[in-house]
Amino acid sequence: MKLALLSDIHANLPALEACLAHANAQGASQFALLGDIVDYGPYPAETVERCRQLEKEGAIVLRGNHDHCPSPSSTPATTWGDLISSWTFKQLNEDQQSWLAQLPLTAIIDKIFLVHATADAPEKWHYIQDERLASRSLDAATSTHPTIRYVFGGHVHQQSLYYRGSGHRLMPFEPKNGIAIPVGTHRHWLATVGSVGQPRDGDTRANYALLDTHTSHLTFHRVSYDHLSVSQAMRDCGLPDELIKRLESGR
Repeated sequence: MKLALLSDIHANLPALEACLAHANAQGASQFALLGDIVDYGPYPAETVERCRQLEKEGAIVLRGNHDHCPSPSSTPATTWGDLISSWTFKQLNEDQQSWLAQLPLTAIIDKIFLVHATADAPEKWHYIQDERLASRSLDAATSTHPTIRYVFGGHVHQQSLYYRGSGHRLMPFEPKNGIAIPVGTHRHWLATVGSVGQPRDGDTRANYALLDTHTSHLTFHRVSYDHLSVSQAMRDCGLPDELIKRLESGR
């Protein structure tokens, strides 16, 4: 199986389509969308419908912290985060909102644990920012499911990889674009696969990862697309300048 791992799409349909096309060209046979389908980007309804189509075709789709409908409130939105969330869900019909709300937080494929944030408390949306937090997530997955060898998530908008060898401590490994990394099942591995729709590491290209379970190799990919046309669409929608600048700078 070649499993394409995509996260943090953030209503950026052109970036998603670019990653899907790239993954198909790499021979991907299974797709997993690890949450945060909407918010930030200009195409929430179109992105939801594309992801629903992928689910019908057999993709695994998880819920992220942005994939929820804001509670009705008489208090006006005071931050750009509140504003974009409110705008996003006004673009979605009730059926689309309901579909997002019922998505699962985690999934398991054979030796692979999938989650948006962390396995130890998927509903609390913790960020994996160092070896300690990565270890906590990996321990939670393997303690409840001893056969697990891989934990994959997103949420942090950056690509990272950790592994555990003979000792208990996790070791970081810096992935390089397009370079296949041996990830044998004699070890435990945890990776964050980056963001399809809004990278934050200074590179504007879309991110995803591809796991080949037959050869036990993991490859992190960067995919070019016309991100400036997306930023212009954000302007046309009246979305906050902070979000537009993020997309244009990759930060």
